[in-house]
Amino acid sequence: MNANLDGGLRGCFVTGTDTGVGKSHVSAGLLHWLGQRGHRAAGYKPVASGLDLDADGRLYNEDVERLRRAGSVPLPAALVGPCQFKEACAPHIAAELEGRTIDRVALLRGAQELAQRADFLVVEGAGGLIIPLGADWDSTQLMSALRLPVVLVVGMRLGCLNHALLTAEAVLSRRLQLAGWVGNVIDPGMPHLQRNIETLHHEFTRRHQLPCLGVVPHLTNPTAAAVAQSLNDAALRSLFGLE
Repeated sequence: MNANLDGGLRGCFVTGTDTGVGKSHVSAGLLHWLGQRGHRAAGYKPVASGLDLDADGRLYNEDVERLRRAGSVPLPAALVGPCQFKEACAPHIAAELEGRTIDRVALLRGAQELAQRADFLVVEGAGGLIIPLGADWDSTQLMSALRLPVVLVVGMRLGCLNHALLTAEAVLSRRLQLAGWVGNVIDPGMPHLQRNIETLHHEFTRRHQLPCLGVVPHLTNPTAAAVAQSLNDAALRSLFGLE
């Protein structure tokens, strides 16, 4: 599979410094940003763990639904999230509990199918950067196969500097394209929050010439539109080749 999924697809792969750092909120914000500019944008969550019941008694994954609603292309949940598991745990463990395997070929085909329907694809990974998806492969190999530029979401809380810099080095050591980072304030009471943000700016620039794509404040209602307002317009235009 080539870099543009054989269809001229542009987009990005959103990963994070850990689980629970706001990848799905940032992914939804990116989709909203693209849609507001008239582009057909589709979200893709190849692997998702943790299903809840809606008011009608139907199972759904919160991240998949968030991406589906934020996209500007009407899509069923089965296309946005082709591999969903009931248990909210590591995907390979969730798969084992259900007697299933995660099929990498099927995940790539899912991306190809979305590429035929959208101009841009925003792919959200599971957990942090390196998540086992089977006995002999992990999420970074999926990222390598998709060949989309990587956006790193940094959860702003104690320990984020180490996690961010280590994750960036791991991305680059696998010869993946690290395109930028987004700071997401998940702990509004974090000591010296602004100094930590300034340090990330400095270190990412000094080490990797990596642009900041936005800093999302702590939001009581992190809608896709609200997140999009905190993203860096010029940096996103560069990321998506819209300059």
